[in-house]
Amino acid sequence: MIDALKNIIETEQKTGKPFWQIVQEDSCTENAVDPEESFEAMRATLKAMTDSVADYDAGRTSASGLVGGEGAKIEKRRKAGKLICGDLMGRVMEIALKVGESNACMRRIVAAPTAGSCGVVPAVLIAVAEQAGFTEDDLVKALYVAGGIGGVIGERAFLAGAAGGCQAEIGAASAMAAGALTSLYGGDAAAIANAAALALKGLLGLSCDPVAGLVEVPCVKRNALGAVNAVISADMTLAGVKSQIPPDEVIDAMRTIGKNMDPDIKETGIGGLAGTETGKAISQKIKL
Repeated sequence: MIDALKNIIETEQKTGKPFWQIVQEDSCTENAVDPEESFEAMRATLKAMTDSVADYDAGRTSASGLVGGEGAKIEKRRKAGKLICGDLMGRVMEIALKVGESNACMRRIVAAPTAGSCGVVPAVLIAVAEQAGFTEDDLVKALYVAGGIGGVIGERAFLAGAAGGCQAEIGAASAMAAGALTSLYGGDAAAIANAAALALKGLLGLSCDPVAGLVEVPCVKRNALGAVNAVISADMTLAGVKSQIPPDEVIDAMRTIGKNMDPDIKETGIGGLAGTETGKAISQKIKL
């Protein structure tokens, strides 16, 4: 398992192989599969992501009643041309919410890297592909990039809210999406890592404070935040904006912050938003 983004950068510089291929080869070695089999398995992952968007039903609500229909509201406003942020960002928000809602409604999603952050990567890749015309193979390669970034974060820090707060879930997903998007637009390994660093930096310290202990509030809406943050981070990188802190050190900082977090804001449903008067009232009502 690759445990540092700088290793991928150095390998690319030495071999000329792109980020996605370096990750693929490492995965093939670890899982004892050939490149073609690996690529088709990743293609299946992409299909599951696109299916999770197509399967969205605005009429569904979660068992708690807290989640349902949010993505459709953004879609309606986007199609009416009323979104302040424009069509692309609107589509990114829309997909992120739809997939996050689908998870809360017990529909099939791809944990990328977790169920709670499942909307970020598909929102960015699918929305941009629709506008820019990237091929399915392009998106499969981008998913390798996303997976490689997530793998490094998992090795150096954590990916679970219970371990490191929501910075480890939405933060990691945003970093993965930012790097994947940068790769689609021709960014090299250094640029990909830089975009991931910018995205993760923006979400450092984010608590995991689910109301009533459910992966619904504020989790679903944070998917939209993470997705938009990823697009911004990729654009900054492609424009030449550099992270002053090296990517691996940003991940290490996330690990330290997560370890220092109070347990009440690490997926316990006790502190943060879950600990507000309204949060407690919702929890009590659902339990009844």
